[in-house]
Amino acid sequence: MNRRDFFIRTLAGSAAISASGWLGTLAARAGGMQRKSCILLYMAGGPSHIDTFDPKPDAAENIRGGFRAIQTAVPGIQVSELFPRLGERMRHAAIIRGMSTGEGEHGRAQYLTHTGYQRGAGGILHPSLGCIAAAEIGRSDFPLPNFVGIYGGGPPNPDPFHGPGFLGPRHQPLIVRNPTRGVENLNALESAAVFDNRYSLLEEMQRSFHGTHQAPAVQGQTTTVERTAQLMRARQARAFDLSQEPDRVRAPYGRTQLGDACLMARRLIEVGVPFVEVQQGGWDTHGFGGNPQNGGAFKVTRDLAAPNDFAMAALIDDLHARGLLDQTLVIWMGEFGRTPIVGRQGYGGRDHYPHAWSTLMIGGGIRGGQVISRTDATGATVAERPVSIYDFLATVCRILGIDYTKNNDTPGGRPVRIVDNRNVRPIEELLR
Repeated sequence: MNRRDFFIRTLAGSAAISASGWLGTLAARAGGMQRKSCILLYMAGGPSHIDTFDPKPDAAENIRGGFRAIQTAVPGIQVSELFPRLGERMRHAAIIRGMSTGEGEHGRAQYLTHTGYQRGAGGILHPSLGCIAAAEIGRSDFPLPNFVGIYGGGPPNPDPFHGPGFLGPRHQPLIVRNPTRGVENLNALESAAVFDNRYSLLEEMQRSFHGTHQAPAVQGQTTTVERTAQLMRARQARAFDLSQEPDRVRAPYGRTQLGDACLMARRLIEVGVPFVEVQQGGWDTHGFGGNPQNGGAFKVTRDLAAPNDFAMAALIDDLHARGLLDQTLVIWMGEFGRTPIVGRQGYGGRDHYPHAWSTLMIGGGIRGGQVISRTDATGATVAERPVSIYDFLATVCRILGIDYTKNNDTPGGRPVRIVDNRNVRPIEELLR
């Protein structure tokens, strides 16, 4: 880009950007302003599609559950009463009600929805979508990790964000355990000079060892240390510090762990991180012995949905106000849905159900204000336009500018497609 184009782009956006405090950083990135980014809001445990984005108000009581359906800002589209704020912003969103996959066990289903492959397929550890994005659209010269995972509350999973697999440690996500506190020990030293002296000493001590030992574990450790040092020196690392946000920006997110995680995600996207996953646990709502009409699964669902509604509405408004919504794809999903019939397994709630469930896409330049596919009157089967996980991931890749047909080679030289070739049919209705 020539100097004239740089100043035109910088001046055109300066009024909107300066209020956010990131003018210097974004001006330096002016040449890459059209690069797409993604925020994945992952609801670990599997939210009920009927209790969230595919309500069945005309079904029997033991199917429609404990929540009524409400109209959204888009005529004809209804969602659960748990999401009134999101409903007001439905013109930015598309609901995919025809998800159908074959994995009903949490670990295997989470692996499938993150990687697009069955766990153990071919004896390969596959990279997650975030790591693929880091490799394909991330910048090698960017001082922050190109993939950041943030806990948004609830019980954490043993392997929550699914690492880079055969892509290697350079694309490993940085995991933020508590967004309210930020990244611990990021600025632990009293001065940059002290840090540089200590890091130089470490490099000197390890240089001879690394020169004679080229094992993958040694190379991985070297990469991790180098990336950590780069992060600690970076001014963009201020994105992890939520105390820099004024209350008028922070309060609408709800001041919950999920809200803080979504705000941190916006800050990271704003400075150039291409992929952020926010994970909220606890959606495994079997019922825990409670009466389905008087607590149990429905109370848990209500308690989990409330911070979601606040955080997603604030995130949409925040991204839109900063001119980032069309460049940022926001996804809301879990690993599967839940059984249409309440209490079928004797829990007072809903059991695992991978045969028909819903996801949500917002922003990213998609055609919002629509519903893709349809389940039957009870939410038990996909009646129109089934969407496989391969279709879904291929669509996400298309939106982000990733060639989902590309092969990446394992260390042994085996080519592995980014999205498995299972008669992939991207969701063209979403793409403008």
